[in-house]
Amino acid sequence: MNAKHPQPSRALVGWTAGRAGAVSAFLMGILLAAALVISAQPAAAKSAPDSFADLAERLLPTVVNISSTQLVNQTPGQERGPDIPQAPPGSPFGDMFRDFFNRNQQGAPRRATSLGSGFIIDPSGLVVTNNHVIDGADEIMVTLSDDTQLKAELVGRDPKTDLALLRVETERDLPFVPWGNSSVARVGDWVVAIGNPFGLGGTVTAGIISARQRDIRQGPYDSFLQTDASINRGNSGGPMFNINGEVIGVNTAIFSPTGGSVGVGFAIPSSIASRVIDQLRDFGQTRRGWLGVRIQSVTDEIADSIGLEGGARGALVSSVTAAGPAEKSGIEAGDVILTFDGKPVDTMRELPRIVAETDIGKSVPVEVWRNERLVTVGVQIGELEEEVPILASAGPGGQALEPEEAAIDDIGITVTSITDQMRTQFTLPDDLRGVVITGVEPDSAAAEKSLRPGDVIVEVSQEEVATPGQIAEKIREARDTDRSSVLLKINRNGDRRFVAVRIKKS
Repeated sequence: MNAKHPQPSRALVGWTAGRAGAVSAFLMGILLAAALVISAQPAAAKSAPDSFADLAERLLPTVVNISSTQLVNQTPGQERGPDIPQAPPGSPFGDMFRDFFNRNQQGAPRRATSLGSGFIIDPSGLVVTNNHVIDGADEIMVTLSDDTQLKAELVGRDPKTDLALLRVETERDLPFVPWGNSSVARVGDWVVAIGNPFGLGGTVTAGIISARQRDIRQGPYDSFLQTDASINRGNSGGPMFNINGEVIGVNTAIFSPTGGSVGVGFAIPSSIASRVIDQLRDFGQTRRGWLGVRIQSVTDEIADSIGLEGGARGALVSSVTAAGPAEKSGIEAGDVILTFDGKPVDTMRELPRIVAETDIGKSVPVEVWRNERLVTVGVQIGELEEEVPILASAGPGGQALEPEEAAIDDIGITVTSITDQMRTQFTLPDDLRGVVITGVEPDSAAAEKSLRPGDVIVEVSQEEVATPGQIAEKIREARDTDRSSVLLKINRNGDRRFVAVRIKKS
């Protein structure tokens, strides 16, 4: 054995190897635990850049100013303009005054101008803007960042989402921007807005996403991004960028008591806008999925009355369009749609947007709550057309009934069978079946739900009724099963809706 490098004994080798393995296992455990802790943390948000200057310099050439003009005929009844000034006899100004005021007299057409913003999405000259910027325009002009003015033609527009697509002819490729994914944008993320506020030209503002999926009652598919980046009049149609320079929104509206920016602006998310613009480019119009139902919100009382698990959620089907996709698939009035094509329907207003975004002809599963249990049906999506009626056609004709009147004290109404006299008194159609309300007690549960004489109860607890006795029986059944409210289906002037009415405590 070499004295300078003695060889360890066999026992020592075994000990050190075991000790090393233990240490190695210990260290690996620490590293694994650290990795699990790190992976459990949410992805870190990107910090704000030191300056937005590089981003703005790159994006400004892709944003355009849009001006549209239209001739507006003044209607009778508008205020008359000032009288023609009286020039001295023989003055050469007399004819000039008369010509000027004759051209601008009451009833003469005038030219109205609208200003807005837009952005280029294709080097060939496709420009996105808001529909309200160009609505009714006789002429649309697009001004590029280098002040080049180009006449634009309308490719297509969609008033329901307030989007429009324009095309300009140019001999050179134009700078353009790509769509980003608004679905992954989070509240607090930085955004940049570029537009033409007050007609000033290219203006850059920055802020954060303040909220998502805002419903501002502008249209049936509202799901706006809210931002505190300054957006003013003239910014309409301009892009909202993420810090990667991708368009994640189209600036559309502001909330302001003064007309100026107060830090509450709204943009159509790219998840909606890009799909609409693709359809306008390909077809010149939008093509939306259609289910063929009329829906209403599910309140806490309605959820309780039908035993809906998980509380108030989903979209309650109040009527089904005859021969529509829903009717063909077996969806019924009274069903609560909880999921559509695997997507949860948390509120009533979410369903129209989800259906509209579904490919026409696609077969999708729809989960509904019916008779206190989950039922899944398959639906083949149709195509929405403006002329498609919303309401279902009237049902089969009713038979003559003997007069019968009763007071339903549990909910505070007086009802009677539908007779010829009732049809005449309340102008009820001949084929309407049910029980007509003839009186509503003040301060009753029915009064709280705004029920009134002339309303016809066609269903109670999702079952048809034709006599007052059937209504009383259904309410007793609801009370016996510890329901605090009962679900009524009401026909009022041809419009059918569900109403959950509180049952008076015994």
